Amino acid sequence: MKRISKQDVEQVAVLSELEFDDAEAEKITQQLDRILDHVARISAVNTEGIKPTSHVLDLSNVYRIDEPRESLSQEEALKNGPDIMDNGFRVPKID
Repeated sequence: MKRISKQDVEQVAVLSELEFDDAEAEKITQQLDRILDHVARISAVNTEGIKPTSHVLDLSNVYRIDEPRESLSQEEALKNGPDIMDNGFRVPKID
């Protein structure tokens, strides 16, 4: 059963400003259709009685304890910057 059409792929391409020739659009259509088939098969699995998990392994925080300490001086923090201006990094203007 076809879940996605070539027109669907072409519409998404327009919305995302991508350009595909006919062969690429056809290939992507087939690939996305196979992906949706796999998702449908996974969705059909009975998960009743299975607790939701975010990870299959028990994890613990491996970060160091956050303790206050002396930080870099402003001069030290800026010394390797490519373009320094008025005690900060100069960046291109965004219009």
